[in-house]
Amino acid sequence: MKRIRVAAGVITDNDKVLITRRAPKENFAGGWEFPGGKIEADETPEDCLTRELKEELNINVSIDKFCTEVTHDYGNININLIAYYCTITDGTIQISVHDKFKWVKINDLLKFELLPADILIAKKVMEDYHEKFLQI
Repeated sequence: MKRIRVAAGVITDNDKVLITRRAPKENFAGGWEFPGGKIEADETPEDCLTRELKEELNINVSIDKFCTEVTHDYGNININLIAYYCTITDGTIQISVHDKFKWVKINDLLKFELLPADILIAKKVMEDYHEKFLQI
C-alpha cells in the first residue's frame, strides 16, 4: 500500500474556514477538503503547506499553530494528514487543481461532502472553535 504524508491548511477568517473541492480529473474528485498537498522528502510540513497554498491557490499564509494529525486508509493509499491553522497574508484566491472553493461557517463544516480524513480535521476545528468561543 502506498503511504503519503500531506500537509493541510485550516485557513480561518473569524467564524469561517476555507474548503476546496477536488476537480473532476483529480483523485477523490468532487470531495471537499482543507487545501494542501504532498510533503516532499526535503520539506517540513510547514514548508510544504506554504509552497502548496501558493501553487494551488495563489495565496501566501502565516502558519499560526498546529491543529491535528490524522491517518486514514483509503484502501489503495494510506494518508498521514498534518493540519495547521493558517491566515492569509497576501494574494487573492485563484484555484488551479480544484474546481470550487468556499468560505463556510465552522459550525456548517460537516454539511459538506468532506473526504474521510478531512472529516476528522473538521471535527477538531469545530471542537477548538467551541472551546475558544466558550472562553470569551
